[in-house]
Amino acid sequence: MALTPETWPLFAGLVERQGGLFGGCWCTWFHPPCEGRGETAEGNRAIKEMWVREGVAHAALVVHEGEAVAWAEYGTPAELPTIHHRKQYDATKAADPDWRVTCIQVDKRFRKRGLAEVALRGAVDLIAAAGGGVVEGYPHDMALKEGKKTSASWLYNGTRRMYERVGFTYDRPKGQFNCVVRHEVAPARPDRGWRLVAGGT
Repeated sequence: MALTPETWPLFAGLVERQGGLFGGCWCTWFHPPCEGRGETAEGNRAIKEMWVREGVAHAALVVHEGEAVAWAEYGTPAELPTIHHRKQYDATKAADPDWRVTCIQVDKRFRKRGLAEVALRGAVDLIAAAGGGVVEGYPHDMALKEGKKTSASWLYNGTRRMYERVGFTYDRPKGQFNCVVRHEVAPARPDRGWRLVAGGT
C-alpha cells in the first residue's frame, strides 16, 4: 500500500523499530535540503511526516498482520534530488528519469524472505498507477564485491540482481560498488488489480 497521511503510523512504527534508520535520518536524506534536516532524529521525523502530508514523499509499504515490514521509497527527481556519487552520475547521464527508487528497507525480523523485492514491485505498481515513466534505481552491484561481506542493513537500495528480476536493465556504474538501472514502466490499465500487502511468508 502507498505511504499516505493515513498509513503514516505504519511507516513510523517500522522506522522506530529500525532505530530511526541511519543516524535517525527517517529516510529524509534523499529529499531536498531544508532547515532542520539532519539535526536531530525527532526533527527528521517531523520533516518526513510534513512531506508525506504535503504529498511530496512517496513509498510503497509492505504490510503483514497489521505492521509495515518493508518499504521502498520512490519519487520524482525534484522530490529526491540527493543521491550518492552525484558528480559521477551527472557527468555520465543522458537524461533525467521520471522517477527514482532511492531507499529500500526491511524490518530486521523479516529479512531474507524476499520482502525487499516485494517492496520494489510495489513501488513499480504505484508508479504505473501514477502514469508510469522511466524509473531509475541505484542498487549495489554485488558482482563487484565478490568475496566481501556486506551487512544487510547497508544494502539500502537492494541489489542489481533483484532489480533485474523486476524488469530493470543495467545502465552504467555509479561509485565503487553501485550502479544505475532503468525500467520503462507502462501506465497501469484501469482494470488492472494489484495489492501491496504481504501474506504470511
